[in-house]
Amino acid sequence: MDLKLFNTLTRRKEIFKPINPENVRMYVCGPTVYDYAHIGNARPIIVFDVLYRVLRHVYGKTHVTYVRNITDVDDKINERAAQEGVSIGEITARTTRQFHRDIAALGVLPPSKEPRATDHIAGMIAMIETLIERGHAYVADGHVLFSVSSDESYGCLSNRSLDEMLAGARVDVASYKKDPMDFVLWKPSAGELPGWDSPWGRGRPGWHIECSVMSEKYLGKTFDIHGGGLDLIFPHHENEIAQSTCAHGNTVMANYFVHNGYLQVEGEKMSKSLGNFVTIHDLLETRKFGGREWPGEVLRLAMLKTHYRQPIDWTVKTVEQAYGELSGWKEKILSLGISFQKENADQYTGLHPAEAVIDYLKNDLNTAGAIAELHKLGKADDISGGQTLFATLEFLGLTSCEDMARLESGQEKSASLEDQGINAGRVEELIDARNIARAARNWAEADRIRDKLDAMGIILKDGSEGTNWEIKR
Repeated sequence: MDLKLFNTLTRRKEIFKPINPENVRMYVCGPTVYDYAHIGNARPIIVFDVLYRVLRHVYGKTHVTYVRNITDVDDKINERAAQEGVSIGEITARTTRQFHRDIAALGVLPPSKEPRATDHIAGMIAMIETLIERGHAYVADGHVLFSVSSDESYGCLSNRSLDEMLAGARVDVASYKKDPMDFVLWKPSAGELPGWDSPWGRGRPGWHIECSVMSEKYLGKTFDIHGGGLDLIFPHHENEIAQSTCAHGNTVMANYFVHNGYLQVEGEKMSKSLGNFVTIHDLLETRKFGGREWPGEVLRLAMLKTHYRQPIDWTVKTVEQAYGELSGWKEKILSLGISFQKENADQYTGLHPAEAVIDYLKNDLNTAGAIAELHKLGKADDISGGQTLFATLEFLGLTSCEDMARLESGQEKSASLEDQGINAGRVEELIDARNIARAARNWAEADRIRDKLDAMGIILKDGSEGTNWEIKR
């Protein structure tokens, strides 16, 4: 079955034909590192990780180059550093570490390259000089701006006229612009703001030029796939195309533009003012969403239950459902007698994910169909079927040998506890219920559950990392 992707450039699903099957090239816009990544940021990270896995499966692991950048120069970073009274370098280093830690928990593979904008300033200056020489950019009041009217194909991605784009855009009004739609390639830096010497004075790059330069550096003037969220179609990706094609004298930046849909939380647009702003960190390490901390693979499954191009409503119910489904599949695998301890490692070599799941994913990343197939695999009644279920979950980034080995050891511990008349699963359920009651400030219910656990012989220990428990001696 051919791999098919919906191409924003053509507004239709197309058979994917790489420029060079020996080196399939994909660029995805990464984070601007000034704060914890929110759950909406996680969606493209997970979606394009799945696409990366599919490309590696089809063309070979060594024949795919995936570039995802880090934007470490931006006005939001400058503002955050000023608010906290720390250096810009401290903000970007700390936030980058947070980002890597969070997405690793989501089962995301590292990209082939992860360039940082600040390492490519010289390339940005060179591309801007080329755009000026070719009549596509101009210098005004210490700024360098791209002249949108100089590019006849501008609007090819968003498929809108200049008047339509102007009407629907937030346009910076500035006296030095020749046209309201013109956008900044370089701007002056004063005082403590980050800046680099350039032919136009000390300054820093605009956001759009960064990705044009980094994608060319690692993938060439024309590459296969450019990805990101729907919100990046205009102006970011539209501007990238204009810069890259006008600088290189070609008509195409990437052959396929792939975009994931929007995310809302419990039926509403996510915003701090509504109190429903949820970060990946919140979901993984606090009890702010649904009264518990969620395993990263559960969040990943919850995200994949909705097709990537459709809007997704991020709800507690969806995550709870994903938790139950994934737990059931893992328990099924172990119930068939498959052991994941180190001495049994040989049985994992050569395992292949179910072809039916791969076929769904080849059809424009139909993860909903793939998950429906997982439910069929979850009915396996022999070791072979369990191994296929595991290999498929592993391919989707939903478990690993190490994860299964920990679960196996935990079940053995639970069996030992049951010999003492204690059901570990029931204990955890009661602790979760108590935490929900505490979050709702229902102290009477929380105390009732604590007393019940005490009667079962369980001692609770509440701490900053959550609630632990042990058996009374």
